[in-house]
Formats: sequence, C-alpha cells, structure tokens
Amino acid sequence: MRQQERTGRSAFRGDIEGLRAVAVLLVLVGHTNLAALPGGFVGVDVFFVISGYLITGLLVKELSETGRISIAGFYARRIRRLLPAAAVVLIASLVLAYLFLPRLRWSSTGWDVVASGLYVMNWRLAEQAVDYLQADEAPSILQHFWSLAVEEQFYLVWPMLLIAVTWTLFRRGRRTGPASRRRFERRLLIGLAMVAIPSLAWSIHLSQSNPSQAYFHSTTRMWELALGGGLAILSHHLTRLPRWLAVGLGWGGVAAVVTAGLVITPDLAFPGYVALLPTLGAAAVIAAGPAAGRGGPIALLGLAPIRLVGALSYSLYLWHWPLLVAAEARFGELTPAQAAVVVTLSVVPAALTYRLVENPIRFSLHFPRQAAKLGAAATGIPVVAAILFQLTVWPPARPPADLTTAMPPLAVTATGSAEASQPTFGAGVLGEDPRGSAAGKPADRVETMTPDALAAREDLPATYRERCLLQVTEAALKPCVYGDPDANFTVVLAGDSHAAHWLPALQPVAEANNWRLVTHIKGSCPVLSEPIRYRDKPFDSCTEWNERLRTTLTGPERPQLLILSSLTYYPAPDGQVLTGAAAQRARTQAMRDTWTGYAQAGLRTLVIRDVPYPGIDVPECVSENRTKLTRCAVPRAEALRLSEPQVEAAKGLKDVRLLDFNDSICPAERCAPVIGGVLIYRDEGHLTATYARSLAPRVRDALRTELE
Repeated sequence: MRQQERTGRSAFRGDIEGLRAVAVLLVLVGHTNLAALPGGFVGVDVFFVISGYLITGLLVKELSETGRISIAGFYARRIRRLLPAAAVVLIASLVLAYLFLPRLRWSSTGWDVVASGLYVMNWRLAEQAVDYLQADEAPSILQHFWSLAVEEQFYLVWPMLLIAVTWTLFRRGRRTGPASRRRFERRLLIGLAMVAIPSLAWSIHLSQSNPSQAYFHSTTRMWELALGGGLAILSHHLTRLPRWLAVGLGWGGVAAVVTAGLVITPDLAFPGYVALLPTLGAAAVIAAGPAAGRGGPIALLGLAPIRLVGALSYSLYLWHWPLLVAAEARFGELTPAQAAVVVTLSVVPAALTYRLVENPIRFSLHFPRQAAKLGAAATGIPVVAAILFQLTVWPPARPPADLTTAMPPLAVTATGSAEASQPTFGAGVLGEDPRGSAAGKPADRVETMTPDALAAREDLPATYRERCLLQVTEAALKPCVYGDPDANFTVVLAGDSHAAHWLPALQPVAEANNWRLVTHIKGSCPVLSEPIRYRDKPFDSCTEWNERLRTTLTGPERPQLLILSSLTYYPAPDGQVLTGAAAQRARTQAMRDTWTGYAQAGLRTLVIRDVPYPGIDVPECVSENRTKLTRCAVPRAEALRLSEPQVEAAKGLKDVRLLDFNDSICPAERCAPVIGGVLIYRDEGHLTATYARSLAPRVRDALRTELE
C-alpha cells in the first residue's frame, strides 16, 4: 500500500499503522513482566485513541458525503473486521483450556468465552475485581478481551449520537457551505464532549476510589475513544499545522507514549488522569502526521517491518495472551525470557489468522451481503461451544457433604471439663497427638474427599453466604451474629478472610454453649493499629474500619472475649513503604501494640495463629493429581514461615494469648492436602469450611482452658 503524507479521512496512514505496532509491542512486552517496562498495558489506551479516530473518521466522512449513516453498513464492516478472527481465538482458547488448564478452571473458562463472544467481558472482570473471593484467582485465558468489549460498546453508542446530531442540524433541510460545515463540526464536537468529559471525570474518581473496577469499566474509557473521535472531526484543520510544529508535536507524542510505558506502574490509579500521558501522546502522533510529512514520526513508524507488525497487531493481541496463560499452566510461572519466547511464537498463529481469516473475509466481495449471517455465526458458534464445553466438567462436583452429625458434643460443662471425643473426619482422625499420627502424613490416594476439589471454592463459611465480609472498598462496620443473639456472653471474631475461615469451628461451639458470636470481617484488612497498603496503595478504608472497630469494641457493648486472626501484614506509617529490618520491627511492634491495646482496654484477647500457607492452589493441584496427591504436599517449615512473625509478636505478652492449631492442620513434615477424607484448603491459603468444622473440638478445648 502506498504511503500518503497528506491524507484525507479515508486515506491510508502509514504512521497510524506504525503506531498500532508500538501499541501492541507495549502490550506484548509488558505481558512478559519485563521490569523495565512496567506500564506496557498503556498500549491498550493507544489502541482506543486510534480506534476512535478511524471509526469516527469513516462515520463523519459518510455523513459529510451523504447526510446519513448506514447503520447496517457500519456494523457489517465491524463484523467483517473483528468477529471472524475473534471467533477463531475463542474456539482455540477452549482447546487450550482443555489441554493445559487445570480442570478446576474449565467451567469458568467456558463462561469467559460466553462473555467474550457477547462482548461483555469487561463487566465480568469488573465484577470479579471487587469480589474478594475471585479477585486473586488466576487470570482468565481471555482476560484481554475486555478491551475489545469496551470498543464494541462504544460502537453501539457513537453512531447513534452522530445520527442524533445530524438530525438536529438538518431537520429543517440539508444545507451546504462553510458555515453549515462549521455548525456541523461544532455540534459533533459538543456531542463528543458530552461523552468525553463525564467519562474522564468518572474515570478520575473511580480510579481513586476503586481502581480494580475502574480499569475494566467502559464508562471510564469512553473519553479515550472520544479523544480520537475529536481528532477525526478536526482532521482537515490539522493538515494546516506549520510543518515545524507538526514535526515537534508528532515526535513528542511518540516520546510520551514510550515514556508512559516506562514510568507508569500498576500501583498508580489507572486509567484516571494518569492515562492522559499515553492517550495525549497517541493523539499528538495522529494529529501531526498529515502536516509533519517525512520529517515526522512517519520516518520511523512508516518503516516496512514496523508497519507489518501494525498490520498483524489485532491478531497478535488476540493470540499472545491465551498462549501465555496456557504456558504458565503447563510449565509454572514464566521468567521474562520464557514469556518473551511464548509471545514471539504467537506470531505464527497470528500471521496465519491474518492471512487465512482476517483479510480474506474483510476484503471479500461476498461477505458484505452476508454480514448478518457471518456475525451470527462468529458470535453463536463460540458461545454455543462454550456452553457445550461445560459438559467437560459434567456431572458437576457435588456440594460438600454435611458432616454435622459426625460432630461430638461441644458444650463446656459447668465444672470446666469437656468431652474428649473427636469427629470421625478431618482433623478428628489425628487423635490427641497430631504430630505423631500416621493419619496426618501425605498419601498418594484417598478413598473419599470432601469437598471434591472441583467444589472446594464453594465450601465457604457463612460469612460469604450471608454477605458479612466487607469488600476492600468498604469501611462501615457490618457485624453478623451467630449462636444465641440474646446471650449474656459475647464472643467477637475479627480480622480479614483468614479470621472468617475460623467461623465454622467457632460457630458450633457458640451454639452449644449458648454464646453470642459476632463477626467483624473485612477482606485483606487485619485488626491493626497502623495503616497498611493494599496492592501498593494506601488502604484508607482499612484504617477507617479499624478506627470504627476499636470504638465499638471498647465501648459500652464490649464483648467478653475477643478473637483475632489474619494474615501477617507490613504496616505503612504515613503511607510510606518500609523495607528490610525496619519493616520487620514495625510489623512485630504493630501487632504487639494492637493486641495489648485491646487487652488494656479490658478485653480478654486471644489471637489465632494464621494457618500454614501452601503457596500453591491446592484444589487445582489435587484436581490434576488425584492418584498422586503427594505432589500437592508442601514442606511444613516453609508453609509456617509466613505466620512466624505472629509467634514472635506474642512473646512476653501477659494479657494476650496466641492459640496455635497448626499441628492439626499440618502435622507431618510435609503438609498433606487431604486429612481424614477432607480437603484442607479451598485455594492457596484458606481452610475449607468442612476442615475448619473438624477443628471445632480443639477450638472448644482451647477456649475452655482460656476461660477457666
């Protein structure tokens, strides 16, 4: 194709093709986790600006020439351009999932294909981002389809807005001439601003208050596409820029895009105002291109190899991520060099898709008349295939068995003695000396397993079912009551999700003893007097929640017993990040100060040491190694390391007691994934509710000792 330095709206722009290459290379290199390019994800924002420019340019050109927009023609072009290649990758992703992903992820992958095929993947990911149960799960093999969903949602809104503007302008008859053209452009810009300004304001706000969700929202990205649209509306004015200004503007734009990839990091509130750097940079390149001539970025971006990458950019974007996820599932976490090899290999299926699917359908003389059928097939086939893919995990795993009837009496008698019997499942089979029990040693096979590995994610404490766990953005207290709500003796369980997984052990004890059990649980937030950080940002809602919790617990309705538990967190005083020995000292001191603070306020305070941390997704491992479960056993010393600071912090405290049940969770030198027919973990570090319930007699005995 011939490069044209000064082009109209419909002419080919080699510099834009090259800018596409820059955008996709940023994304691909960023996904190799190369430390030098932490902001590779800004390539998606560059794509948004380019897409907004090109699509708006085509629509405005059609409006200018005909006074109307053919909605059918517009969507026919979108279908031919996007859907066939996407359908191929969606089907291929199902195959990759079947071949390489753990069986535990097959069902969710199928629904990801459905969401991607219907172009709502961004909303599915946004919902999962604020769902504490799903926020830390392995990334979807189709996570990258979120950006395609945002674009398609923009395409639903933007043509309609242009039609509305045209109708208001020409409703009294079509007029021509410079004055009419200026009114036309002005109204288009006003309409575009009505989309862009609220979207940018919302993006800035939500990126600060809920960055995980803001990243995927189409409403926080519309302004980026609208920015490109504004350039298209003003494109004929931009050709009049002085050459020297256009050259400087263009190269400055390239520098801004590259700088964004180098300096923007995932811990910044994004998109928000931070996204202005790559988007304005991309806009500068596009705006300057026609006037800058060969002295502008076209000198670099128009080189044949770069334009070739730009031509392949859509297929490269589609293929690279599923291959990376499949490779990690097969070989474990990839180094940047290994990931770079996988990304490079993605060129092969990308080139084949471009040559055999993308271009033949895009430029076919037959498919324009069959666009509706093509769109239905390209959407329907992957969606139907994904629904049928659910049969690969059929029949679905049965929900965890109710083993309540196998529990011994849990009441503490008036004399302080307790029933010595143990349940016949889970930790109950370990006897009085768990460390010496053969039942706690890893075995390759087990006769039964409750819950099944495929149902482990659903074996949850009541905290989740009753929505008693605060999400990371929430700060208001949300107490939930179990046991006897009118009892005179109140026990409070407080902390993060690692406190919540003790509820199944405490709840039957509270019910048997007619106690009032109150939970205060907030995701990723320990009970700590010092502020902490969450995903490299100050965790203000956690600090606020802690302040409210302390006010409540030390007030008139203080409980008779306070039980705390959580992961171990590093404090961040005044938002600063501590490292090395200083961080370790601050961590220990923060826990000591918090625990003694509650004890000195008159609360009987117990701390449950955090459980052993396997460091692997146990149900995933078990689902793949049902006849070789020892592959899922991890060294005890390594698993206990994360909770050792809690032991250190409790030393010497007179009014605070540390309860340690880890001998009943990992009794052998290697932590078995299944004990007593019960799967111990539902993910990388949370107990299944069933196993926690089997610990109830041991919790009862420990509480009896403390209450004597």
